[in-house]
Amino acid sequence: MSQPNLSNLLQQAQALQEKLKQLQEEAASKTVEAQSGGGMVRVTVDGAMQVRRIQIDPMLLADNDKAMLEDLITVAVNEGLRQAQNLVATEMGKLAPMGGFKFPGME
Repeated sequence: MSQPNLSNLLQQAQALQEKLKQLQEEAASKTVEAQSGGGMVRVTVDGAMQVRRIQIDPMLLADNDKAMLEDLITVAVNEGLRQAQNLVATEMGKLAPMGGFKFPGME
């Protein structure tokens, strides 16, 4: 087996790192929306796992049910984060296998 060219390996690793950074930035700019309570609570989450917006139907506030509101917000935020994680996983999947890079001895 021939010796791998270290220079080539470093170049490929740097290119892969740059592609990973680009995909992370793209994912962070995308958003997903989740809801609970039949749409009474809506949450928008981005690919950086940041909650961008929470919308609450005014009718829900009129009910003055603090516990129910807290539960609906929790459900919507958790679902939004789950969807955002799936979004990021899909974006990162574009690197598989290793972004098309061929490493000596691993072909």
